[in-house]
Amino acid sequence: MSKSTVTLSTSGSDFSDVVNVARHNALVEISPEALTAMAASRKHVEVLAASADPVYGISTGFGALANRHIPQDMRTQLQKSLIRSHAAGIGAEVEREVVRATMFLRLKTLTSGRTGVRPEVAQTYAAILNAGITPVVHEFGSLGCSGDLAPLAHCALVAMGEGRARNARGEEHGVDSLLAEAGITPVELNEKEGLALINGTDGMLGMLIMAISDLESLCDAADLATAMSIDALLGTDQVFRPELHAPLRPHPGQEVSAAHIYAHLQGSGILASHKEDDDRVQDAYSLRCAPQVTGAVRDTISHARNVAERELAASIDNPVILPSGEVTSNGNFHGAPVAYVLDFLAIAAADLASICERRTDRMLDKNRSQGLPPFLAHDPGVDSGLMIAQYTQAALVSDMKRLAVPASVDSIPSSAMQEDHVSMGWHAARKLRTSVSNLTSVIAIEMLAAARAIELRAPLQSSKPIMNAIKELRAYCGGPGPDRFLAPDIAGAREFVSAKFLG
Repeated sequence: MSKSTVTLSTSGSDFSDVVNVARHNALVEISPEALTAMAASRKHVEVLAASADPVYGISTGFGALANRHIPQDMRTQLQKSLIRSHAAGIGAEVEREVVRATMFLRLKTLTSGRTGVRPEVAQTYAAILNAGITPVVHEFGSLGCSGDLAPLAHCALVAMGEGRARNARGEEHGVDSLLAEAGITPVELNEKEGLALINGTDGMLGMLIMAISDLESLCDAADLATAMSIDALLGTDQVFRPELHAPLRPHPGQEVSAAHIYAHLQGSGILASHKEDDDRVQDAYSLRCAPQVTGAVRDTISHARNVAERELAASIDNPVILPSGEVTSNGNFHGAPVAYVLDFLAIAAADLASICERRTDRMLDKNRSQGLPPFLAHDPGVDSGLMIAQYTQAALVSDMKRLAVPASVDSIPSSAMQEDHVSMGWHAARKLRTSVSNLTSVIAIEMLAAARAIELRAPLQSSKPIMNAIKELRAYCGGPGPDRFLAPDIAGAREFVSAKFLG
């Protein structure tokens, strides 16, 4: 299958472009319009570079050193020194998809024609992405202001022919040989170009976009898991009727989740078996209030998507080239808008995981499970069933609660107090990635338990959608029976959720 191609113009990009380049190796091309706009803005930079007047980022130092005028014969060295000194990350390597998203989003800003870099710099970035070369970027180094400096500097260093990188197979080789093999000539950075390559929110934005994509799908997975748990616990579908949601409490996400859960349960033989003689007045909150929780997560994601789309439309650099040719300083690199929603999503994800875990625990407790065997065990006492799967789920949820503590309320001043308030958006993004991964496992464990509980209700059958989902799940992990090595079943359930919902 041929790879898709994403074309960058001055108008920016969209969510699908970022995901396709980051995760699916889509090729990148730059439109003639963007190349023309870049060349035009570069002329403004060259005029200012030839002037005796100091201009930040073109003929001065950076940050707290911005008051030093740099002579022309030292400006190439200035740009090299900027990238080398800022490539100061440490810790574990971040994921390939994060690096690719970061580079693609920086390239998106370069092609806006507002940064003043030469077209060949952008073309080099596109060539590196298309060759599958991935710079080695480390976990720690960004404060989210001025942008994701250290991660972006590690990427820029590779474009210069330096630093560390891996090929498309994930193997690390010398950067010079990787570029040569791909027919890429390292760039010699001119005035402003080094600064333009590192001054943006691209790392945190890339992680936000991928998290939004995943969380939207995981809400669908949570709705299915909820319906499975409700049927397993002999719950009712009546609280999910449409007239109880949008007309009474018009939150869009709640309406969507309620409709999903209601649809999943239609035609269930289990539900029909107790509909007339059930003496319970109301189900527990973790069942009855599921659309209120998952729906609120959906609405939080919608807010985050609005912020991310605005950021995608931005041209973040400092200084920036205005259409008039004016080069002016600004503060658009500050990551606060992105950092806030990254933290907000971590809170929402933790609460969604928490309600999933509560439903799982209810299925395993013989006092609350409506006749199911303790811990869904084959021979309770001899077998422990899924007892410890819930422990694993609880551990994941506990971790997510810690990850929900916001990073964006922290700020450690830097650059001799010139950068005296920072966003910590990169750290908020790193936390959220872990939280999204945990949520995937939490939902998988709920599905594992609910599927076993429904199978233990045989000969009664659930609805067609739920029984089909259980059949699909069984291709990844086994059903009820005596205790066996449980970790592979949990891993298989997670693989099922990833394959079915995350793609």
